[in-house]
Order: sequence, then structure tokens, then C-alpha cells
Amino acid sequence: MSFGPKAWIQQHWDARAALNFMLGGTGAGLMIAAALATPDSRAPVLLSLALVATGLGAVWLEIGRKLRAVNVFFNPFTSWMTREAFVAVLLFALGAAALWRPQWFLPAAAAAALAFVWCQGWILRASKGIPAWRAPQVVLLIVSTALAEGAGLCLLFTSVPLLLTWFALALVLRAVAWTRYAAAVKNPALVNPAKALMQIGTVSALAFAVLGYWVPGAAQLAGIAAIATGLWLKFALVTRASFNQGYALPHLPVRGTR
Repeated sequence: MSFGPKAWIQQHWDARAALNFMLGGTGAGLMIAAALATPDSRAPVLLSLALVATGLGAVWLEIGRKLRAVNVFFNPFTSWMTREAFVAVLLFALGAAALWRPQWFLPAAAAAALAFVWCQGWILRASKGIPAWRAPQVVLLIVSTALAEGAGLCLLFTSVPLLLTWFALALVLRAVAWTRYAAAVKNPALVNPAKALMQIGTVSALAFAVLGYWVPGAAQLAGIAAIATGLWLKFALVTRASFNQGYALPHLPVRGTR
């Protein structure tokens, strides 16, 4: 039997940090979906860049000394935050170019967006002191929910069959990723309240997506369901399930004994 204090929720990242994963992931997923479904439309690209910028801006607001934000670019070989920052610069450059020539630069911007959410997943994976973050399954969970949210947001612009199919595939991938993650982590602060929500959000979104092939407006409802579920999941993951490892005392000291 081991002894030690109960784990406590980390105090370094709050809702502002969660917004980077929430808005940045959705914006990056939108860029990917736009490259598949709306290659000639500039509105999704502009919204994608705005969401990513807002998420990064929220993280910047969390920094005590704002001018030190430039230090994030100094550790590309050891920090996933640095890699995310470099990929973000590339994403903004390619996204801006896609506003000018979408048919030329949008596929490259989509690739940068995928790399961006991949870095976000590894930022959590590299946080070894937080059991809910360090699980290997968290990377696929972050990537898959970004794809589902982005495709869902893109459905507000268009509901072409290719996008609906991509959206359905992303939902299935997210469901698989969530199942693997929940089985590996078993964090009651996240898994218990999210289990029913993920099931309802996935089933309802898939049902509305199927109706979207024939019923106007159903695709938009599917997108809203997927976005709401994914955003809540990432907010809870960062702010509610982020308990530290804590420590244990294998041998409790007792006065008068060795």
C-alpha cells in the first residue's frame, strides 16, 4: 500500500490555453475540409485563419510578460510548442496565399493545418506530469476531433456529398480515437461526463449527416452537433481533467522505528 496526497489540477493552463486547442483545432480542420470541398471559396479559408489566430492570441494573453512570447521560437529541437509556432507561421503564409490563389495554395495550406493539429496533440502528449495528457492515444484524439469539427464548420458553407462523406469518416475516426483514449486513461473527471455526450454527439451528427444528402438543413445540424461536442471535450481535457501526477510515500515514516 502506498501513501501520498491526492492529485491536484494543474494551475498553469486555464481556459485561455484551452481556446488554442479549441479554436485552433477547429480552424485547422476547416482549412483541411475547405481544400476538399470548397477549393474556390475564400470565406472558409479566412475564417480558418481567424480561428487559429484567435486561439494563439488567447494563449498569448495568458503569458505574464507578453514580450517574451518570441522565446517560443528558440527551441525547435526540444519543444512541440516551438514546432507549433513555426507551423503556424507557415499556415498563415500559405493561407494568405490561398486567399489570392486558392487553387494553387489551398492544398499546401491544408497540409500545414494538419501539421498544426498534430503538433497540438504532441504538446499534450509531451506533458508527462499530467496523466490525462501524456497518454499516447491523445494525439489521435486531438487530430480526429479537429477534423470532425472543421468539417462540421465547413458544412455551414456547403453540404456537397464529398464533404458529407469526409465529415462522416472524421466522426467515425473521432469515435474510435475517443474509445481508445477513454479505455487507456480512465480519468473519471473526463470519461464519466463525456461518455454519454460523445455517444449522443456522434450518433446524432452521423444521423443528420446521412439526412443531409436529401434533407436541406440537416447537414448544418450535424456540423453543429460535432462542433459542440468537440469543443466541450477539449475544454474539459485541458481545464477539468488535468490532474497532476502527485507523489506517493511507499514507506510511511513512523517515529521510533527504522
